Amino acid sequence: MSDSEQQLRQQEGANYEPEMNRSGNTPMAQVIETRLSRRSVLQSLVGATAASFMGVGLAGCGSDDDSGSDESNSHADAPRIGFNAIATSRADTVTLPEGYQWAPLIPWGTPITGSYPDYRSDGSNSGEEALQQIGSNHDGMHYFPLNGSSEHGLLVVNHEYIDHNVLHANPATSLPLPQDHVLKEMASHGVSVVEVQRSAAGGSHWEVVRGAYNRRITALTEMEMTGPVRGNDKLKTAYSPDGTRTRGTINNCSHGFTPWGTYLTCEENFRGYFHNTSQNVAAQPREQSRYGIANADDAGSWYNWDKIDSHLPRGMSERFDVSPSGDGANADYRNECNNFGWIVEIDPFDPYSTPKKRTALGRFAHEGIVFAQPKVGEPVVFYSGDDARFEYIYKFVSKALYREGISGDEVMNEGTLYAAKFNGDGNGEWLPLDINDPGFQAKASAANVRFSNQGDVLINARTAADVAGATPMDRPEWGAVCPRTGMVYFTLTNNTRREDSQTDAPNPRANNSTGHIIRWSEGEGTGFSWDIFLLGGHKGEGKVLPNTAQQAALDDSNLLSCPDGLWFDDSGLMWIQTDMSGSMLAGSNAAGDFGNNQMLAAEPDTGIIKRFLTGPNNCEVSGVVMTPDRRTMFVNLQHPGGDSEPGAFTSHFPANDGFSRPRSTTVVITRKDGGLIGS
Repeated sequence: MSDSEQQLRQQEGANYEPEMNRSGNTPMAQVIETRLSRRSVLQSLVGATAASFMGVGLAGCGSDDDSGSDESNSHADAPRIGFNAIATSRADTVTLPEGYQWAPLIPWGTPITGSYPDYRSDGSNSGEEALQQIGSNHDGMHYFPLNGSSEHGLLVVNHEYIDHNVLHANPATSLPLPQDHVLKEMASHGVSVVEVQRSAAGGSHWEVVRGAYNRRITALTEMEMTGPVRGNDKLKTAYSPDGTRTRGTINNCSHGFTPWGTYLTCEENFRGYFHNTSQNVAAQPREQSRYGIANADDAGSWYNWDKIDSHLPRGMSERFDVSPSGDGANADYRNECNNFGWIVEIDPFDPYSTPKKRTALGRFAHEGIVFAQPKVGEPVVFYSGDDARFEYIYKFVSKALYREGISGDEVMNEGTLYAAKFNGDGNGEWLPLDINDPGFQAKASAANVRFSNQGDVLINARTAADVAGATPMDRPEWGAVCPRTGMVYFTLTNNTRREDSQTDAPNPRANNSTGHIIRWSEGEGTGFSWDIFLLGGHKGEGKVLPNTAQQAALDDSNLLSCPDGLWFDDSGLMWIQTDMSGSMLAGSNAAGDFGNNQMLAAEPDTGIIKRFLTGPNNCEVSGVVMTPDRRTMFVNLQHPGGDSEPGAFTSHFPANDGFSRPRSTTVVITRKDGGLIGS
């Protein structure tokens, strides 16, 4: 792999990946062929109301009417957008509607713990200093109020990956890598827990509190394996011979938060960190090959953390070489990559707590995790997407029934993992990935696929979903549940590899470069009803689709591409964030120029969407949350400038001085009049 290819792979994450889903699961277009013409399916997606799906109403958020009637006249109290849409922009700054203001809060390198080492603008901070500072490439995020306050709380922020040319003063250009180079990169991954409060200046000005809650969780932090995979033979390593412990969390993309007050960080593209130097793809175990772990035919992993001049203590770096080299798994790190790809639960209020990897929720490239509204006496339900082309959407249903005071150990260690099958008629089915389920057993037997136990199923969740017959999707990313109706929305960011023969009802476009948003409403048992809410794209190509009053083509006020981040505020407004990259971000002409990445607000019941924010050059807009009073919004701006060449940065955000290196940053947004955001 060339240097330029490796940089692209690191920058775009799931946008660069080997073809890993070889399941041959039937694209739904072939199923539809026997029942409906392709034309009639697309017509139903574009123009039909919910009543066309099974005769079951699919009410948009803002309405709880199941009649399938026009929602534009229902629920006058549904959330409404109160700002004027802004234009697209290529300014190297944050642009907001009139009446709004912003300020940076915690850029990469902000000191938050230990000796509070100052950030050095030349990139010369050491690895030990990075362990005490805000990490790199901010992504998912949640605000936990202290004593219910909207002016004082904990921000918990994911750090997805690193940009060599931004992170280091003098990026290493040859192997082996200096030890401190690798330590700094490991320290810049993970999660930051930081206490913040509104400053005396008021408005959008907040500040870091140097308090006891502040904590860095990194690629080095010890963690506990929990749930059905705990102690499984495929987790055993030289570090944890009993398969109950591991170290670190990496590629932390989106997130979740629990009804019992903890934070969930999601391990997405973990595959890029490991290298099996002794086996080619045919010899690799499926828990490596099906996930795209680099093999003996590949040049190496993304960061080459296993190739350093003086290894870090206790196998901290050797573990990223997952080649069989000892007399058994307890003598090497052949299983180390199986300790990643999980949901990790963190207690932000206990800085001494051990993070727990929740294996019952399955191992895959988790973009995020979102809860259905919990109800006392019923199971707790989670949704998560596998952010890779032609991968799946999953649902977890707990065995435990929800009650006040319940814990993660009770809810997240036992339950059933399902994968979604979207049928062409607007129905869907949740397929159990359960070794004790007779239907799953029969499918595995027919496919000649063997699982030794439920832990094996969960470690190989992708293979299990292949066997079950789930629907391959166009990069399932963030999910969000409408607080008014319980309808679930998911972004499908893009898939330029889908060909005409692979299109289907839920993924209707070949060469899907601009992405779409799908949604569903749960039905009886394992059934659900679904439709497409939005097709991204140029003017005349992008559309708001069924069951809204709008059903209109996108225009200058809302055209967007590559929807990624997704979040509902408490009022029911849906906030959509974009992740364009490469040529899509560069734009080509007036009709196709989406400007810099952006965030928009949507009224799901009407289909009205307005652009609220544009970010600095080459950034991704990723991560959004508000304080309980909805008067302060936090937004993450990831990798401004991309992985620019040293000394030739394409962004200088947030300093905006024309020469400083760019820094991923959490920004604070408020209305100048102190009012509710979005209204």
